[in-house]
Amino acid sequence: MTSSNLRGLAKAGVSIWSDQISKAMLDSGELAQRVERDAVTGVTSNPTIFAGAIVGSSDYDQQLHDLKSAGTPTEEIVKSLMAEDISRACDVLMPIHHKTDGKDGFVSVEVSPTLASDTEATVAEARDWVKQIDRRNLLVKVPATPEGIPSIKRLIGEGISVNVTLIFSLERYGEVIDAYLGGLEAYHEVGGNLSTVASVASFFVSRFDSEVDRRLDAIDSSEASELKGVTAVANARVAYGQFVNEFASTRYGMLAAKGARPQRPLWASTSTKNPDYNDLLYVEGLVASNTVNTMPLGTIDGYQDHGDPAPKAFSKFDIIKAREDLDRLDRVGIDYADVVNTLEREGVEKFVASWMELLEGVESA
Repeated sequence: MTSSNLRGLAKAGVSIWSDQISKAMLDSGELAQRVERDAVTGVTSNPTIFAGAIVGSSDYDQQLHDLKSAGTPTEEIVKSLMAEDISRACDVLMPIHHKTDGKDGFVSVEVSPTLASDTEATVAEARDWVKQIDRRNLLVKVPATPEGIPSIKRLIGEGISVNVTLIFSLERYGEVIDAYLGGLEAYHEVGGNLSTVASVASFFVSRFDSEVDRRLDAIDSSEASELKGVTAVANARVAYGQFVNEFASTRYGMLAAKGARPQRPLWASTSTKNPDYNDLLYVEGLVASNTVNTMPLGTIDGYQDHGDPAPKAFSKFDIIKAREDLDRLDRVGIDYADVVNTLEREGVEKFVASWMELLEGVESA
């Protein structure tokens, strides 16, 4: 298909990444087909995705049997299965990586969420993933926790490309950008080629509305009701405004002159959780150049079916309105800082639970 709704989205500057990967997608050729048909130019993964793929199917039974028969420890089995899928996906996306001169065509693998509060262990595991997968279009996912921020700076400083995940807070996003730029500066100081380093900053979108809407329902006022289903998009739009400002700075300009690439905003968790909302709310509402939108396959199919074939990017005025919407949260009695802190804590907890489910499922298989 040479013309499609998703290609219209891509033309607007949005890179479309599949928020799903599995052995079945690779064996059947589905991932390659989606690259061709649906303009998919990247893949993300996380413990929840792999728990569903490995524990939720029989596709990995033979590999599990072979690895268990060899006496391989459970965690090593899991990482071996993940590494094979990620490596194969990297190979499928490598032509995109070449075609875009290293801007796109990435596949992400996440460090264990149990390490979210351990800087040293996060850095060590990220290095292990890079060594094991050995593909230049690999992104290692590191959570934007307080302990994750120095990990990001150190990894970028070693020339390791990073997908910074679980971002909810605008303040924390500022720290993420600073860590990225600081890492680039450190890498340049040791003679590194900045053009080989890539990064995205992943804002989780739908979860923001889920948490805020729950609090708005408890307030039960007309102004509170007006904010339902509004603040997640607002939060992401304000973040995009930060991106534009920071990557127009003199600091970044000096790095760009040496070959550095901007750290693109990535919209994650973009399937709507509330059935009352438009299923493409977090796609069509977040169209902007130089961004990434990771979508589960259902959302990709939904956009292909009924998405805007020529979407317009939100404007500077929309960013101003978004800031006003976030300010209204405080006026109705919702503490923004408490919202984002809650979401970060719960986000880590959910991924840890999925990781443990994955380990336990493999152990009992």
